[in-house]
Amino acid sequence: MSSSPLLNELIEALRCLPGVGGKSAQRMAFHLLERERERGLKLATVLQQAMQKIGHCSRCRNFSETPVCATCASSSRDRHVLCVVESPTDLAAIEQATGYRGQYFVLMGRLSPLDGLGPEELGLGLLSERLAEGEVEELILATNPTVEGEATAHYLAQLARAAGIRPTRLAHGVPLGGELEYVDRGTLAHAFGSRQSVD
Repeated sequence: MSSSPLLNELIEALRCLPGVGGKSAQRMAFHLLERERERGLKLATVLQQAMQKIGHCSRCRNFSETPVCATCASSSRDRHVLCVVESPTDLAAIEQATGYRGQYFVLMGRLSPLDGLGPEELGLGLLSERLAEGEVEELILATNPTVEGEATAHYLAQLARAAGIRPTRLAHGVPLGGELEYVDRGTLAHAFGSRQSVD
């Protein structure tokens, strides 16, 4: 620790970032103070504005500066297909890697009673209202293949069926270009159990 209380406070503040421990936070703080003061000031300004102005879209719960985000407001998106993801990073990954042109719903987590995350915290009341509107015909369950992700997908599938909507799940299994001998046992077992007919 430094003899400067403000420097110590800066280092401690940087530790809130994921994957940033004490040493990394110290390196960042020293770098900003030694070489990047102007950019550091810009970072502070943008960070303050983002924390104050970025909220959640009232339709999909993704990050947005406006009450309804650009994706939900777009008339070019297919309103009959709704993809449920756990986080904004999952949404970004799907947008960048696929040609998906439907709508989204962001849970901001997954069902995890131990962490205090139940249906209310994930906005499932809002999702139920959206499904009841009658526009959605398919609910794509794009939660992660973890125990909590699978439980969340199961819960969401029940919600969809209750609303008369067809639930679908992302395929999981052997990665494209992968070799079976290098695939972990759990993934291989899941892929083997979920095999499909070849047309």
